[in-house]
Amino acid sequence: MHGVTLKSRATAFASAAGALVFILSLVIGHGDPEDLLAVGRALIIAILCGTMSWAATARTVSATATAIDAATERLLAAAHGDLQSRVPGSVALELPDLAVSLESLLSQVRTNLDHVQALALFDQVTGLANRTSFCRQVERLLADRSEGGPAALFFIDLDGFKSVNDTLGHAAGDQLLARVAGRLREVVMAQIGVAGDAVVGRLAGDEFTMFFPALPGHDAASRIARAIQFALGERFDLGSQHVDLGASIGIALHPEHGETLAGLLRAADIAMYHAKHQGRGRAEIFSDALALEAADRAELERDLLLALEREEFLLEFQPQIDIGSGRATTAEALVRWAHPERDLVMPGAFVPVAEESGTIVALGDWVMGRVCETAARWAAAGIGQRIAMNVSTRELGQADFFLRLRHALATHRAPPHMLELEITESLAMDMDARILDQLRALRRDGVRIAIDDFGTGYSNLARLKELPVDRVKIDRSLVRDIVTSAEARTICSAVVGLIQGLGLEVVVEGVETQAQMDMLRVIGCTQFQGYHLAHPTREEDYITRYVAPLMVERRRAEPSA
Repeated sequence: MHGVTLKSRATAFASAAGALVFILSLVIGHGDPEDLLAVGRALIIAILCGTMSWAATARTVSATATAIDAATERLLAAAHGDLQSRVPGSVALELPDLAVSLESLLSQVRTNLDHVQALALFDQVTGLANRTSFCRQVERLLADRSEGGPAALFFIDLDGFKSVNDTLGHAAGDQLLARVAGRLREVVMAQIGVAGDAVVGRLAGDEFTMFFPALPGHDAASRIARAIQFALGERFDLGSQHVDLGASIGIALHPEHGETLAGLLRAADIAMYHAKHQGRGRAEIFSDALALEAADRAELERDLLLALEREEFLLEFQPQIDIGSGRATTAEALVRWAHPERDLVMPGAFVPVAEESGTIVALGDWVMGRVCETAARWAAAGIGQRIAMNVSTRELGQADFFLRLRHALATHRAPPHMLELEITESLAMDMDARILDQLRALRRDGVRIAIDDFGTGYSNLARLKELPVDRVKIDRSLVRDIVTSAEARTICSAVVGLIQGLGLEVVVEGVETQAQMDMLRVIGCTQFQGYHLAHPTREEDYITRYVAPLMVERRRAEPSA
C-alpha cells in the first residue's frame, strides 16, 4: 500500500516539476532580466517546499525517503546557486521520473540564466555591449589603469539614420545598425596593436561608443576618429537599397577631460554635438572652450523657459512687396526676444537652441497664438493682408500640431485666409502622407502654404509639383551673385521659370541692392522681401507705413454717398 501511494506521489511530483519547467521557460522567455532570476529562484524554493512536505508523509520506506532527502538537498543547493552539480544517483535509482524532471529543470534554468545574462549585457540588434555592460567594463578598465598614455572615449552619432528608419522601415534600420557595429569592430581590430583592448557599445538608438584604455599619444585619437569616419562613410548595401551614412564624433581623453566615466561621457557628448552643429561628418576633441559654450547653451535653455513664462517675446513684421503696385501683399511675422539684460535678441541666437531642447514647440505655440490674434484684429479693422509664420520641423513633427493650429484659429476667430504657413524646403521634401493630407485640408479652408529657403537643400522640382503649395520663396543664396555671375543668373532664371511654370507664385528673399532687384525683374520676378525694401518693424509702425496708405487709397476710390 505504501509502495503504491509513494509511486503515485512520485509520479505526481514529477509531473508537477515538469509543469514548473514549462512555466519557468515561458516566464523567463518574456520577462525582465532582473525579475527572471528572482522568479527562477522562487520556483526552485517552491519545489523544495513541495518535496519536503511530500517527504514528511513518505518516510516509512527507508530507501525512498533517503532518495527524497537527496533530491531535497539538491534542490536546496540549486536554490543557493549550484546549478551545475548532477542529481544524486540515489534519486535516479529510486525515483527515476523525479530525477529526470530535476535534471530537466536544472538544465532549463541554466539555459535561461545564460539567456538572461545575454539580455542583460548585450544589445540584441548589434551584439555589442549595451549601456550597462559598456559602463561596467569601462569603469573596470579605468580603475585598473596605470600611468602611461591617455585613454580615449569616442561618442559616435550617425548622420542621416532617422531618414533610413522613416523611408525604409525599422527592419532595414536594424540591419543597418548591425552593419555599422560590424565596421566599428573592424576599426577596433585594426587598432589592437596600437591601443590595446577596447570596448565597443551601443548606448541607444543610433548612438555608439568606443573606449581605448591606452593610446600612445593624443594624435592616435585623431587617427582612430578618421578611421571611424572612413569606415562609416563607405556606402552600405541593404539588399536592393544603397545607403550613405556618416558620423559626428566627440572625443574625450582621460584624465584631462574627466576622471570618471560620467565625466568622460559628458565631455564626449558635448564635443559630438559641436561636431554635428559644425556641419556633421566631423570629429571634435573636447576643450575648455566647448565646455564654456555648452554651459552658455544650458543657461540659454533655462532663460528661454523663463522668457516664455515672463512673456519676454514679441513679434516684428517684414513686408513682402509687389513691385508692380508698390504694395505690401504679406507680412512675415518674425519673433524677437526682449531679454531683460541684453539688447533685442534675434532668432538666429536662440531658435537653434530652442530646436535642440524642444522649447521650440512652446515658443511656436506662442507665435501661433499671437499671429492668430493679430490676424483677427486686422480682419476686424478691415486690413486684408495675410500674415506669414514659420513652422519648424520639430513643431510639424508633433502629432497634434494641426489640432493646436485650428484651435488657435477658432479661439481668436482668425479668418483662415489671413494666415500663411512657411515650411522650409528640406522639410517640405520629406513630408509624409499624414502631414500632406493635413496641409491640403488647411488649403481648402483658405490657409496659404509657402516653401521657405528654396535653393538651400535638395531642390526637387518634380516633388514640388506634388505638394499642396501656393508660393515658393527663393533663398538669398541663389540671388546673392546674380549681378556679377552669369552662371548665377542662368540658374536663378531657370529655377524661377520652372516654379512659375508649375503655377506657383515666386517671392525672392534677401534682396539687398537695387541692382539685384533690377536683374530679378528682368528674369520675371515681381515680389520681393529684403532689407533693401524694408526692415522688420513693430506692428504699429508696420500698419502706419504699409497698411494705412492702402486703406486711404481704398476710401478715396469708394464712391461718395
